[in-house]
Amino acid sequence: MFDLVHKHKKLIQLMLAVIFLPFAFFGIDSYFRSSDGGNHVATISGQPVTQQEFAIALQERQNYLQRLMGGRVDPAMLDSSELRFAALDGVIRQRLLINQAVRGNVLVSDEQLQQVISEQPAFQEDGKFSHARYVELLKRQNMTELGFESTLRRDIMQQRMNGAYLSTAIVPGAVAERLLRINSQQREVSQSTLDPEKFVAQVKVEDGAIKNYYDTNKTEFQVAEQARLEYVTLSLDAIAAQTDATAEEVKQFYEQNLKQYAKGEERQASHILITADAQASVEQKQAARAKAEQLLKQVKQNPASFAEVAKKNSQDPGSAAKGGDLGFFPRGAMVKPFDDAVFRMKPGDIEGLVESQFGFHIIRLTAAKGHGFDDVRKQVELDLKRQKAGKKFAELAEELNNKVFEQGDSLKPAADAMKLGIQTSGWVSRAGGDNKLLNSPKLMQAVFADDAVKNKRNTEVVDVGNNTLVSARVIEYKASTVRPLEEVRADIVKRLTRQQAAQLAAKQGRELLAKLKQGDAGEVSWGAAKMVTRENAQGYAGPAVAEIFRADGGKLPAYAGVETPQGGYVLMKITRVVDADVTDAAKRKAAADELRQLVAQEELNAYVASLKLKADVKVQQDRLEKKPQQ
Repeated sequence: MFDLVHKHKKLIQLMLAVIFLPFAFFGIDSYFRSSDGGNHVATISGQPVTQQEFAIALQERQNYLQRLMGGRVDPAMLDSSELRFAALDGVIRQRLLINQAVRGNVLVSDEQLQQVISEQPAFQEDGKFSHARYVELLKRQNMTELGFESTLRRDIMQQRMNGAYLSTAIVPGAVAERLLRINSQQREVSQSTLDPEKFVAQVKVEDGAIKNYYDTNKTEFQVAEQARLEYVTLSLDAIAAQTDATAEEVKQFYEQNLKQYAKGEERQASHILITADAQASVEQKQAARAKAEQLLKQVKQNPASFAEVAKKNSQDPGSAAKGGDLGFFPRGAMVKPFDDAVFRMKPGDIEGLVESQFGFHIIRLTAAKGHGFDDVRKQVELDLKRQKAGKKFAELAEELNNKVFEQGDSLKPAADAMKLGIQTSGWVSRAGGDNKLLNSPKLMQAVFADDAVKNKRNTEVVDVGNNTLVSARVIEYKASTVRPLEEVRADIVKRLTRQQAAQLAAKQGRELLAKLKQGDAGEVSWGAAKMVTRENAQGYAGPAVAEIFRADGGKLPAYAGVETPQGGYVLMKITRVVDADVTDAAKRKAAADELRQLVAQEELNAYVASLKLKADVKVQQDRLEKKPQQ
C-alpha cells in the first residue's frame, strides 16, 4: 500500500535537517522521560504533555522560524503566546493522530523502518548503508538508535494518517472547473488614488485629542528596559586557533574526508601502459619495466610527442588510438596507484613509472576541475583544528559553567582562572544591541531575569551559536520608562494629522465611488489599465483584488473602491473581462489537485477537532505562558 522509501525520503531528510538541532540541545532522552513531577502543560485523556515535550516542540518551531527568516527574527515573536499555542497544538495533534493510527493498525514494521533509513544518503558510504556511519551521526547529535527510530516511526505513522485524507478527498469536476475559471479570469483595471497628503491642509489637531492619544497609547512611547553588561566568551574557534596541526596531519585528514572536500574534483589524463599482469614472470616484468622507462625518457625529453608515442606503444586498447586520452574522471574512478598519482599532479606534469596490477603507466595530466587539496587546504586545517579542539572545548565549557555559578557575584574569578578577557557592552535591551554576539534571545532572557538584574548575579553559560558560549553580568540597569508628553507631542501631531487626512481621503473616495456607480464619471483621472488575475494581482493588495472580482462584470465599466493599508483610498475601474480557457486538461487537473488538498486539510482538521473533544484535552494556561523547563 505504501512505497515507504519513495514517500518518506523527504520526511527523513527534513528530520535530519530540522530535528537534529533541538535534539542536540536537549538530548533525545527528553522525549522519553516518564514524569515531570506533575508540572505538565496539558493532558490528553488524562495523559500529560510534559514541560520537556512542550519545550522541545517550541524549540523546533523557534529554530524553523529563525532559519526561515535568516536569523533576523524579533525575539518577542520567538516567545509569543501564538507560537507557544501553535507548538502545543502540534504536540496534541500528533499525539491524537498517533493514537488513532495504533488503534487502526496503521503501523510501521521494523523491516519497513529499516528500509527507509537504509535508503538515506546521509547514512551511506559508497552507495550502501553503513551502520557505523548511522550510529556515529546519531551520536554526534546526542541521539540513540532507539530514540531516533521511535521518532521516525511516529512521524511516518502521522504522515500515513494525513495521506489517508488526501487520497480519499473527492472534488467534483464541475467544482474544479469553476475554481479554474474563477482563478484564471482576467479583468482590465485602471485606478485613481486619493492620497492623504492632499488633505493634510484641511486637518487641525486639537490639544484634547493629543492628550487622549497619549493617555490611551502609552505603550507606543515606552522606552524598553536596558542594561550594560560585562561578559566573557568561550569559543571553539578561539581554542582551535591555539591548536597545532602539522602539514602531514592536515594532508591525512583531507585524504580521510575526500568525499567532503574533493566533491566535484575531476582530472583529465592520458597514459601509456606497458602491460605486466600478476601472472607475468620476473623476466617479463623486468622487460616491461625497461621498455616503459625508455618511453618515459622519450616523452620527458619531448612532451609534445606524448600522444604519438601512446598511439604507437601503449598496450591499453581503449585509449591508445586516442593518444592515451582517458577523458575527465572523478577521484576513485581508477585503480588506487594510478588515482593517487593523478590527483597529486599539476596540469602539464608527466609522471612515471606508476605500477598497478595492469602493468606500468606513464601519466600526463592534461587538465583539472573542481577543488584540489591546495584549494581547500586552509579549510581542511581549520576543520582539523576544530576537531582536535572539540574535546578541550567541552571540558572548558563545563569548567566555565561551574565557575560562574560557584562565584556568581563576579566574572573575574572565572576569567582569571581560565585566562578569558572580560568585555563590556553598550546599552542593550531584550531585543539585543549593536553587538551581534549579544543578540541571542536566550542570553537576553537570562540577562533580564530578576536574579541577574536585582542581585547582579552572573548569568548561566549560554550557547549563542557558532560554537560560542557567553556568560554575562549586569553592571548598570535602566528600568522601562514612558517618554513625557511634551517630548512626543510632535510625533503624536503627525500621527493624528495623517489619520484624519486618511479619513478625509476615504470619505471623499466613497462619495466618488457612489457617483461613479450612478453613472456620474465626473473629473476622475484614471491611470494606465492593467490585466489583473487573482494569481497575478499586478501590485494590488488582497482587499483590492477581492473588490475587483466582486464587481459585476456583466455591466461595464464597473467600479470598485477600497481603503489602502497606507491610508487613503483607491478607486478602480473595470473595463474588460476575459474568461479563462478551461479546456486545458493539465490546468483542470492542477486545479482539481489544489482543491483536493484544501478539502483534505479541512476534513483532517475537523477530524482532529472531533478527537480533541472525545479525548478531553485540557490545557494548563498558566504553565503554557511560563518559560518551559528544559
